[in-house]
Amino acid sequence: MESLPTKDAERGVSFTVADFLEAGRERLGLSLSVDGGGLDRVIAEPTVNRLGLGLTGFFKCFAHRRLQVVGNAERAYLASLSPSERDSRFRAVLDHGARIFVYTGGHKAPAGVTRLVEEYGAVLLQTKLATRVFNRDATFVLEELGAPRTSIYGTMVEVCGLGVLFEGDPGLGKSETALGLIKNGAALVADDLTCVRKDVAKNMLFGSASESTAGFMEIRGIGIMHVPRVFGVNAVRGEKRLQLVITFRRMEDIHADIDRIGQKRMYRRILGVDVPNVIIPVSEGRDLVNLVETAAQQQKLISTGYDPVADLSGRLRRRAVPADGTKRRGKRNGK
Repeated sequence: MESLPTKDAERGVSFTVADFLEAGRERLGLSLSVDGGGLDRVIAEPTVNRLGLGLTGFFKCFAHRRLQVVGNAERAYLASLSPSERDSRFRAVLDHGARIFVYTGGHKAPAGVTRLVEEYGAVLLQTKLATRVFNRDATFVLEELGAPRTSIYGTMVEVCGLGVLFEGDPGLGKSETALGLIKNGAALVADDLTCVRKDVAKNMLFGSASESTAGFMEIRGIGIMHVPRVFGVNAVRGEKRLQLVITFRRMEDIHADIDRIGQKRMYRRILGVDVPNVIIPVSEGRDLVNLVETAAQQQKLISTGYDPVADLSGRLRRRAVPADGTKRRGKRNGK
């Protein structure tokens, strides 16, 4: 499987305050109150921090690299101080490295705070969302922006409820197999190039198409087709968890290495996550659609803990050694 090169892919993607503002305009209702020239600043720790203790002057373990949220409690505390004391407390927060602030609940910062934000080249955002709602939703936006990502040359389809990625050399029938599966009720995720992101919290991978190619397939002899217009909207998925990688290889290239009983479990490591991997030999006359469907069903069964090889092995041992402990003997002399 060939992946497009991404710098430090497993450690996540760097993004700026401007990226967060753009991603959060609709979902978080974010707007820019003060741009102190810090929109290009990289958000080093993609999570939020309540500013409360920092305003009281307690800076031990102060998470200054995070987004600093100013909610009702912080505003009430600042309002209880004189303007000079309020500005002094906020300046101390800035002196300790905080540079990104968000006022929640639709409230605006006092003039003194606004001046300090501009003076330090910081950024001040505001949202109408309540603090608890903003903290929850902002965490999702930040995690998605910074999630480790890569792009893989391969076609991904939802088969039997499983996200399955096909890989292999050009001309082995990846798109044609996907088309046959779609006609059998499967759904296209991405054709030819699959974008993969990692959910760090759950240690899971999710695949999707690029924004420009979502829903499209290229079939040799037919050309470009738009899957939802041909087969309906249920024939596509925006994003699906990646749970199985199927490698198509020519029979002559792997004839000596074929695992006939499936005893050896293989995995493909993507962004630090091991994904089950099955190699399917391709030769004239083989029904790849049927084989892929069967491989997906088999993987679903294995994921529940069932091991068909171990089951069969146990049955053969029990057949060879009856309950009384004596070994079965073969028939001799026709008896």
